[in-house]
Amino acid sequence: MKNIFLFFILLPLFISCKKESSSGEFDTWEVKGGDAGSRNYSSLDQINLANAHTLELAWEYSCGDADRQGRSQIQCSPIIIDSILYATTPGMDLIALHAGTGVEIWRSKPPGRNRSGLGVNRGVMYWTDGAQKRIFYSFTHRLFCFDALTGAPVFDFGEKGSIDMHDGLGKAADSLFVMANTPGIIFKNLIIMGSRVSEGPDAAPGHIRAYDVLSGKLVWVFHTIPHPGEAGYETWPPDAWQKIGAANSWAGMSLDHGRGVVYIPTGSAAFDFYGGNRKGKNLYANCVLAIDAMTGKLKWHYQTTHHDILDRDLPSPPVLVQVKRDGKLIDAVAQATKQGFIFVLDRDTGEPLFPVEELPVPASELAGEEAWPTQPFPTLPKPYARQNFDESLINDVDSVSYEYLKKQFALLRTGGPYLPPGLKPGIVFPGYDGGAEWGGQSYDPEQGIFYINSNEMPWILTMVDLTPDKSMDNAKNYARGLFLRNCAICHGADMKGDAGKVYPAIDQTKTKYNLTELRTLLKEGRRLMPAFNYLDSLDKEAILAYMRNEPIKMRRAATEYSPEVPYSMTGYNRFTDPNGLPAVKPPWGTLNAIDLNTGEYKWSVPLGEIDSLTRKGIPVTGTENYGGPLNTRGGIIFIAATKDERIRAFDKNTGKELWQYRLPAGGYATPATYSVNGKQYIVIACGGGKMGTKSGDKYLAFALK
Repeated sequence: MKNIFLFFILLPLFISCKKESSSGEFDTWEVKGGDAGSRNYSSLDQINLANAHTLELAWEYSCGDADRQGRSQIQCSPIIIDSILYATTPGMDLIALHAGTGVEIWRSKPPGRNRSGLGVNRGVMYWTDGAQKRIFYSFTHRLFCFDALTGAPVFDFGEKGSIDMHDGLGKAADSLFVMANTPGIIFKNLIIMGSRVSEGPDAAPGHIRAYDVLSGKLVWVFHTIPHPGEAGYETWPPDAWQKIGAANSWAGMSLDHGRGVVYIPTGSAAFDFYGGNRKGKNLYANCVLAIDAMTGKLKWHYQTTHHDILDRDLPSPPVLVQVKRDGKLIDAVAQATKQGFIFVLDRDTGEPLFPVEELPVPASELAGEEAWPTQPFPTLPKPYARQNFDESLINDVDSVSYEYLKKQFALLRTGGPYLPPGLKPGIVFPGYDGGAEWGGQSYDPEQGIFYINSNEMPWILTMVDLTPDKSMDNAKNYARGLFLRNCAICHGADMKGDAGKVYPAIDQTKTKYNLTELRTLLKEGRRLMPAFNYLDSLDKEAILAYMRNEPIKMRRAATEYSPEVPYSMTGYNRFTDPNGLPAVKPPWGTLNAIDLNTGEYKWSVPLGEIDSLTRKGIPVTGTENYGGPLNTRGGIIFIAATKDERIRAFDKNTGKELWQYRLPAGGYATPATYSVNGKQYIVIACGGGKMGTKSGDKYLAFALK
């Protein structure tokens, strides 16, 4: 921490902040997403259609702690209160900056925490009762509380300033991976939190919890995998609540203050790609939940994927919207999905406001798996991502690459957005990351228009049988099973990772790391890699010996390695051509405007470009994108997100690009906007580190000349 006294020097500047709009509601940006409804909308209009092309850099702040080799990122969308900007750094420090200048006021790190934990954070939370002002954010498995004015830890919150995110999950979860990348929501004196957990068979429960904002004490728990006697229990095997994990809410949530209802999206149950041990619809996985914010009681639910075996987590908060019906406005929530659908649901009942059809989907060929026979398909709005990758969609931008892709395509299973996992490689399309992803969406409450960016990247999913390999001895078979179950999901069965996009290759660990370093990694985790403390020391040693091709200490016969989940998968693999371009025809990323009153599209445009293709005269293709849009009363959509490392401004009425700026690193976060002393700013985190792009450590703010 430093520069605490600077706050008092700059205090007059904070007090002089002027309100810009008639309501003043959006002059600050007090919640991730702009408001509790996750609308990513601002009524500021100083930056508008007439002048957006003149935007220039107003200030930049360098965090100074990017991990260039470790693929660090900044996914944080800042909040701005009383001219102070609050955000996090790649190293997970908490910072307070003067929002008009970028001058650092204070910087704090979580007490007692080192930098070896996971380093991705998407935002912070603010609470005040008028006298006290607190900032909350999570790092590793703890939720921390700081004084918003000084940056000092609030030691009367929880245990010396933090609470353990394992609280309320049961003792069996104490050694399992639990954290929260995304901020929860604050209602009165309650912090309501979701969590991120493992996606493998070792996943902790994904229960929703509320904590007292002053003391940190647990107030209520909602079981996303119901316990005996709770509604939804019958949609699982009787012992599922004791053995199955996940069904967690990692993407954030929205709040209707007037109704006192929090709207929560949940993800799949674990293991993501096999559900033979969790037969049934699996409530409340893959659901929009409407929960009484004070009591934790369920008001309604809507399931968007039944018995998920394709990692179709709901990837972003439900957006609070209004839909016109027969001349009346109906309060609703709009939930985007990875598979390219938008479910528009009545805010009080959960009933769809556009017809939804239950259509048959393919059955699974894996032993023990019972894929649900139908899935819900909204009739409107139409999908914002293509649904079936067939031969007609093979990327033909380059004739040589086309022939390569055509041969690869012939070896793959295809079958639409619900093709079940199998031992033969199959195409996941839209991909694991959407369709929609965690950047969130944007909604114009004055026009009823919903803005959403989308990915169109095919991935290849291949399952692997954990049955012992007869060509191996018992010890190696046992270690192989451990590796495939715990490590191959990210690093691949061949240990090659995903070509540097997210997950590194680990086939050379013997030359890159000594045993002490590897044991520390398994014990503490690092960046995106969780700790493996649920494994005992002998199992950890067996995994390390298998990775290093060294003799394995035998502890039991290989035939005793018979996990309840008999399959793993070979890793997260994008389907690309030899140049790294998506195997599907462009566009590879889009920005879309949808009228929620009619369900019809106003426009759809490519988002992002590949410079090498543009120079060849190929029309703009779009790129993969991570981060969401912001729209303003000034008629502008601001979005970064793209692999080409730019931030752009679009005319929200037509989709025409008005302005762009090349960032020092990818802006894989959602912009925020605010006003200080009569001047409107747009701020974006430039952390990079995704899709093989360089890591960065800056926040950039833009304003008019």
